[in-house]
Amino acid sequence: MTTKEYIPIIGLEIHAELKTQSKMFCNCKNDPEERQANRNVCPICLAHPGTLPVINKKAVEATIKVGLALNCQINQYSKFDRKNYFYPDLPKGYQISQFDLPLCKNGYLDLPAKEKRRIRIRRVHLEEDTGRLVHPGSTNYSLVDFNRAGIPLLELVTEPDLRSGLEARKFAEELQLLLRYLGVSNADMEKGQMRIEANVSLGRVDDKGNLVLGTKVEIKNLNSFKSVERAINYEVERQLRLLEENKKVIQETRGWNGSKEATVFQRAKEEAHDYRYFPEPDLPPLTLESEFIENIKSSLPELPWQKRERFKKEYNLNPKEADVLIKNKDLGEYFEKIISEIDNWIKVEKIDFEKWPEILKIAKNYLFSDFLGLCRGQFTEEKCLITPENFAEFVLLVFQNKYPSKLAKAILGRMFETGKDPSRIIEEEKIRLIGDEKVIIKIVKEVIEENPQAVRDFKGGKVNALQFLIGQVMNKTQGRLTPDLARKFLEDLL
Repeated sequence: MTTKEYIPIIGLEIHAELKTQSKMFCNCKNDPEERQANRNVCPICLAHPGTLPVINKKAVEATIKVGLALNCQINQYSKFDRKNYFYPDLPKGYQISQFDLPLCKNGYLDLPAKEKRRIRIRRVHLEEDTGRLVHPGSTNYSLVDFNRAGIPLLELVTEPDLRSGLEARKFAEELQLLLRYLGVSNADMEKGQMRIEANVSLGRVDDKGNLVLGTKVEIKNLNSFKSVERAINYEVERQLRLLEENKKVIQETRGWNGSKEATVFQRAKEEAHDYRYFPEPDLPPLTLESEFIENIKSSLPELPWQKRERFKKEYNLNPKEADVLIKNKDLGEYFEKIISEIDNWIKVEKIDFEKWPEILKIAKNYLFSDFLGLCRGQFTEEKCLITPENFAEFVLLVFQNKYPSKLAKAILGRMFETGKDPSRIIEEEKIRLIGDEKVIIKIVKEVIEENPQAVRDFKGGKVNALQFLIGQVMNKTQGRLTPDLARKFLEDLL
């Protein structure tokens, strides 16, 4: 068979630690940042005999909130189950999870693209996290830290609708955004707060047009978006090589070795029956009232994909600009505050509203280039000295005075360093455009005399030569002359 006859079939299982005050089944502090081992533990999360778990209501609400945002059906009747397996950092010898009656099922998420790709979501359920193993130095033993054991863990399982590593990466990025917008998880992959597993197989279409699935391989614990994309792409190629050599793909669990850029065998893949699921006897089933679900639904904020579309329409942003504001929620809110302040300035200054597109373009240009450059790409409003009011005033001053770029950048830089408003900086530092026509003529004549070849080129019909001469005038005036004026005087004198 040829490469074209195979279709990558990819499904994701994504775990996210929920941001609650206490753990899932006890009142121990939920603090992923705790560095002292085994500090946030109690007899319940350490599974001492005779202890009984109690369901964390906030964790249930958070999971339902995610399910509603992902268009899921919410099960008004659900239950918890015991998932039996042994890990050294699993104190009970089993995990309390959900099997056949999850909180949420049958949802979907649309990937951002020109042609919308809908990825179906099989289920979103709630369980508890394990502890973690610590391997000191070069010793031949491991230590166990149970601080993480019992932290509420949301698990999302997609249908096998993804077709590439890139699509899987985009799905994971969109989910991370959602979790952060909802405020239910920090979803920091570097800190293990969001972990991704991928199920990869190669299918093909039979003579009747039906998709025949291949043997599934699971890739465990991918801890970055880059790893998700690369591991899946590698696994697709690995399975393809096996099939083209008439070898079998074995159902197994593999890990991702980032240094070798390859998936590696870990163990034979478990099936659901291997876990011997049965209903958790120490917890009652969950029965949710319709009013409880509706109250959660009414509390949903504007979702990232909704905001992305609104930003494009309202502010004429291109997809890249919109993504910058969506991925940094704080920056998006800062941008909207600036726009609101500009609206106020327009009313106060009685500026013709037809000028709004021009003013908006100035705001976008300085925010996405110079301002983010000053922030080095890392923005938080809490640490930023430029208030939205001052940024709006800066935009209006640039618009009204037609400040050249070099001068405007200097003003913005001083605002960033000092937190002062632009009018004060202009006054204190005596930043002024050159208004004396005699001074302008003198500078333009000097530029003409110093660049005879450019003058000959311009007179010979080379348009770019004029742009060069304008640049030389701007340098001589240290940006205190507008490009339009520089062009006017050059053309007059030439």
